[in-house]
Amino acid sequence: MNNPHVQEQGEQSKIPIGISSCLIGEKVRFDSGHKNNTYITKTLNEYFQFKPFCPEVSIGLGIPREPIRLVSDELDGEVRCIGTKDPDLDVTAELSSCAESQFHWVSELSGYIFKKDSPSCGMERVKVYTKNNPTRSGVGVYASAILQAFPNLPVEEEGRLGDTRLRENFIKRVFIYKRWQDLNKSQWSKKSLVDFHARHKLIFMSHNQTKTRELGQLVSQLGSVDLQDLCSQYITAVTDILRKPTNTKNHTNVLKHIQGYLKRSLEVDDKAELEHTIEQYRLGYLPLIVPITILRHHFRKHPDPYIEQSYYMQPHPRELMLQNTL
Repeated sequence: MNNPHVQEQGEQSKIPIGISSCLIGEKVRFDSGHKNNTYITKTLNEYFQFKPFCPEVSIGLGIPREPIRLVSDELDGEVRCIGTKDPDLDVTAELSSCAESQFHWVSELSGYIFKKDSPSCGMERVKVYTKNNPTRSGVGVYASAILQAFPNLPVEEEGRLGDTRLRENFIKRVFIYKRWQDLNKSQWSKKSLVDFHARHKLIFMSHNQTKTRELGQLVSQLGSVDLQDLCSQYITAVTDILRKPTNTKNHTNVLKHIQGYLKRSLEVDDKAELEHTIEQYRLGYLPLIVPITILRHHFRKHPDPYIEQSYYMQPHPRELMLQNTL
């Protein structure tokens, strides 16, 4: 079976990813320190070209500097980003303006990794203080502006990358989004959208079969609606499907669906082995890579053009071994 990533990694440059500067070892934090993440700098660096940025330094806050935090007004509930010691230090507007001034290069990114818990860069559950009582209900000011301006951009926090399912889902979304961006840079056609959907359909099914059927119905409207409008609706729907990581049950359903393409090709014992392996995966005794490896073996002997072009069995580079932990 063809490796769908051969061209991507062999002939194209690394995928551009925005990242909080401290996560790649830059000493930009309030205490002059950093939060270097070795998985990011050693493993993902092989595939991603990181574009580091620190909004707090960009707006002129020094190194070291007074820490800032999110504070909710007791009367109107408005959240501001102010100094922890000097309440007159209010950088809310500066951080928002800073984010807007970065839109030109963020628009070229295929993903973004934010620093968790940061009042500027945290994408969720950032502490918001009311009378010095914190609740984890906030979003960093800079991150919030980026998320609103680029709702389809794959984003994640470095802390959540420690979760194997969240990590795999983020990286998969990045590769899919990069392929979408590449299509946008080429001459759009109805055929290119149909091909894109066909190659990713099994991935979408592994997340949500109902929404994938609705997505297929959207694609079927190609002849009656404006192509650009449909493409906009399509990528929004794809983002919604992929936002929630998949699970063992959904993967099992897709594996059995793929098995159906071999029903006339396999000998009885091979079919039994494959069914047993998929069931062992469903029960949690084997990782996803095992039934996928067996399926690859059979499709090398019995090629199918649809399965051969699908990204499902290798949505990201094999070397990342992300399917080994699912």
